[in-house]
Amino acid sequence: MAFTHSFHPSVLREYDIRGIVGRTLHPADAYAIGRGFATMVAEDGGRTVAVGYDGRLSSPDLEPQLVAGLIAGGMEVLRVGRGPTPMLYYASCLHETDGAVMVTGSHNPPDHNGFKFMLHRKPFYGTQIQRIGQLVGSGEVSEGGGFARDVDVAADYVARMLQDWDGGGRALNVVWDNGNGAAGEVLQRLVAGLPGTHTLLYPEIDGRFPNHHPDPTVPKNLIDLIAEVRRSGADLGVAFDGDADRLGVVDDTGEILFGDQMLVLLARDVLHTHPGATIIADVKASQVLFDEVARAGGVPLMWKTGHSLVKAKMAEVGCPLAGEMSGHIFFADHWFGFDDGLYAAVRLLGVVARMAGRLSAFRAALPVAINTPELRFPCDDVRKFAVMTEVAARLREAGADVSDVDGVRVRTADGWWLLRASNTQAVLVARCESDSADGLERLKAALAVQLEASGLAAPDFSGAAEGH
Repeated sequence: MAFTHSFHPSVLREYDIRGIVGRTLHPADAYAIGRGFATMVAEDGGRTVAVGYDGRLSSPDLEPQLVAGLIAGGMEVLRVGRGPTPMLYYASCLHETDGAVMVTGSHNPPDHNGFKFMLHRKPFYGTQIQRIGQLVGSGEVSEGGGFARDVDVAADYVARMLQDWDGGGRALNVVWDNGNGAAGEVLQRLVAGLPGTHTLLYPEIDGRFPNHHPDPTVPKNLIDLIAEVRRSGADLGVAFDGDADRLGVVDDTGEILFGDQMLVLLARDVLHTHPGATIIADVKASQVLFDEVARAGGVPLMWKTGHSLVKAKMAEVGCPLAGEMSGHIFFADHWFGFDDGLYAAVRLLGVVARMAGRLSAFRAALPVAINTPELRFPCDDVRKFAVMTEVAARLREAGADVSDVDGVRVRTADGWWLLRASNTQAVLVARCESDSADGLERLKAALAVQLEASGLAAPDFSGAAEGH
């Protein structure tokens, strides 16, 4: 009898598969994912798949079922074991596997989990993820006698990252906040190979996340890191999300360095050796970033939000560096083009070690922009795309200066405002940026007018202004 399976309708997302363990996601789903993904690898003539898992309490139950499904589909499975997502990506590159699957809930709540994929060391998303559901739903899955073997790449991964240390022997004082995430063991090996003084907060891998949630884009999750940087007089602090494909940074004064500010620092460095190169950032990034890349001799490219979309665009244009506001940093310069918080931290520390001044001086020297944080507000999954169509049509009719790469990003004399539909949730996302408080108020009002014209209330702007 052919194998068939149906998933909860909420779990097959744009960039990955995600659900609530025991409610919308079960070990049987992991097995089915293995069967579906094995079929897609086999269709492309592939045979090998690397598998890893994060530190969540449910991951050790999901990973064996995933592996069993891949084996039943005829795959040779390389089990990388527990660690950060970028280590799994590295294993796929090192062993040249045809596919890779990471069991990870990333920065989601502790009772959530999910799966991230690579196919032929390229992003796997969108219709490809939907096809897993179609294959197992129809029973059109491959059959075969596969097998699994354990591989340990942690030492290779750490050694390869250390190979790209370019900060010389300067002894930086660095605080690292692992947030009890999956990077803990690898991070301890990494800092042991770097010069300087390194303090690790919450290095123990603990899927309950007892100290704070592992999402460095949320300022309250950086409170402990900021306090330790200030207490110890550190040069900077680094934090990771739950699976360490994203990072957050605070400078020597404990002020947060946002994703686009990190990218300015890294882009200036990369452009020394790749003059005229394209540097990609997502539509949520500050205009300051795009202007600074151009000033440094690069070609700034604004692209869609979403780590899979950015990786695909990087490969298309041959870009050495890209980043997102969310803290995904992608190096193709000396690295493999995937998002890796640990590797990005090594390269960032190298830049800081070679700087004449402090990281806070770099931040203070950037042009000042006043922006709202990312504002997310509910909108029905179907209605959100209709709203975007309506807003875009009105703006075009009005002759506005609009980029429609991802939603609408509208430039005015005051700055810019953005409205886009989330690819993963029933929400609209908005952001505004100006060089003055009055200008920011006018941008908020313009955004509110467009939302109200489509029958939606404006998001709560109270307190929504931050300098960066």
